[in-house]
Amino acid sequence: MTADFRRLELPYVPSDTRSCDSAGSQRVVVGAGPVGLTVAIDLVTQGVDVVLLDEDHRLSSGSRAICFAKRTLEIWDRLGCGARMVEKGVSWNVGKVFFGDEQIYAFDLLPDSGHLRPAFINLQQYFCEGFLYEHGTALARLEMRWRNKIIGIAQSDDGVTLSVDTPDGPYSLHAEYVVACDGSRSSIRRHMGLESKGTLFRDRFLIADIRMKAEFPAERWFWFDPPFHRNQSVLLHMQPDNVWRVDFQLGWDADPEVEKTPEKVIPRIRELLGPDAEFSLDWVSVYTFACQRMEKFRHGRVIFAGDAAHGVSPFGARGANSGVQDADNLAWKLRLVLEGRAPERLLDTYGAEREFAADENILNSTRSTDFITPKSKASRIFRDAVLRLAKDHPFARRLVNSGRLSVPAILRESVLNTTDVDKFEGGMVPGAPAMDAPIRTNGRPGWLLSMTGGEFMVIVFAGRSPLDRLVVESLESLRTDCIPVLSIVVIAADAHESRPRGVECVEDCEGLVARRFDAQPGTCYLLRPDQHVCGRWRQFDADLIRAAVARATCNEPSQG
Repeated sequence: MTADFRRLELPYVPSDTRSCDSAGSQRVVVGAGPVGLTVAIDLVTQGVDVVLLDEDHRLSSGSRAICFAKRTLEIWDRLGCGARMVEKGVSWNVGKVFFGDEQIYAFDLLPDSGHLRPAFINLQQYFCEGFLYEHGTALARLEMRWRNKIIGIAQSDDGVTLSVDTPDGPYSLHAEYVVACDGSRSSIRRHMGLESKGTLFRDRFLIADIRMKAEFPAERWFWFDPPFHRNQSVLLHMQPDNVWRVDFQLGWDADPEVEKTPEKVIPRIRELLGPDAEFSLDWVSVYTFACQRMEKFRHGRVIFAGDAAHGVSPFGARGANSGVQDADNLAWKLRLVLEGRAPERLLDTYGAEREFAADENILNSTRSTDFITPKSKASRIFRDAVLRLAKDHPFARRLVNSGRLSVPAILRESVLNTTDVDKFEGGMVPGAPAMDAPIRTNGRPGWLLSMTGGEFMVIVFAGRSPLDRLVVESLESLRTDCIPVLSIVVIAADAHESRPRGVECVEDCEGLVARRFDAQPGTCYLLRPDQHVCGRWRQFDADLIRAAVARATCNEPSQG
């Protein structure tokens, strides 16, 4: 049975019952939202001791972020949390766009088969945080401290000293590194005198989570100028436990406090559902949003992630999903630096890669907002003309923007990539997250991504041909390098006789692995610990792989 996470009080542990903080430097994560919990769990899973601080003693009070993308689910799968999220969440792939009272078109975000996870699930943030919290409590290396509020921060060459207030009074905590995941009003950012800059949009939106039993499908429905809310927009989503999310555009002149009252909210919902609809209010909020980010995400030994580093409008579900991808990008790099197997400048690539991703999200979010809320009469005329054309003309649908939904950033220009020297087709370019596909291992069905992550991984495609003995020996030797490279050999479904001994083999049972990776016999890919491609070749060469690993960890001799 799932706990009632909205009423769960998290345990405060008095300071005199904890291990002495002066015994040595800690690795500290501040903020126990989805991003902070994810980065803490990821670090601990990779063998790093972590102290997680949060000033509250409860999880999220409202639904807040509800749309979690396929890539986010794959990250949580790697950490052992994904299945529970999907089991509780509402899976969906289809969205529909309406103009007035007419459906203009529908789209499918995952039209092809052969994926373990859906394009999105809808799951209230308190469930997401609750599942991560329960997963974290089982990890011996993770210490979670509730009602621990940051009241000061000082940084030196050898670490960071945090001043922390608790019900028992203040104390100091020395950290080698601090990961600040403490939200859009980040206290760490404020205490360091840093800013997040961008654009504030002059509009207000009402979020109403309602409980009702309805026959609507598990789809994303977006209305432009519906008859029940003229000249504005409305968004409808299904959540678990008969909870439905409705977003109403209100306009800049709306009074937030008045609009949150039941007397204002209930009539709006009745206009949408009909006068006889039975429902109850579960959570209501009015928000104004901004697209903004910090100039730099890394400041010495303090590293910012999630809403503390960047913020976008909610249309497109790019906030929490981008934050979880921040965690995915950072954890393996910080682990290698802490272990002394990579120089500290590897952490600068977290900033460069995730600042690029933030800019991409901000661009898409800004375009969505401009389309949803036209700023002039001319832009409104253009938008409405596009919507009318979109019903019958596919080209116009590409111009409709009800929120370009979250996709992972492709880090094409990352300095960690090894540039292609061979010709490839398709989307598995250096910098892209690897795509999943069904496989079979020792006769048991499975999924490719479940075999990867946490360490560098080379995928060798053998097809139906026996793998050369020297290649097998080289794969075995890569495992013993200072930075180990694990390996998978992908063979064709009917190539049992060519299965090499001494290496992990998987069968490409539907041919989708080779198709998605544009693989031929001999092709090999190198994946980073966060499952992003960092190099690929048409023929296996251990020296090239070692050079690519050195590049991906900033250990190249030319870099000093």
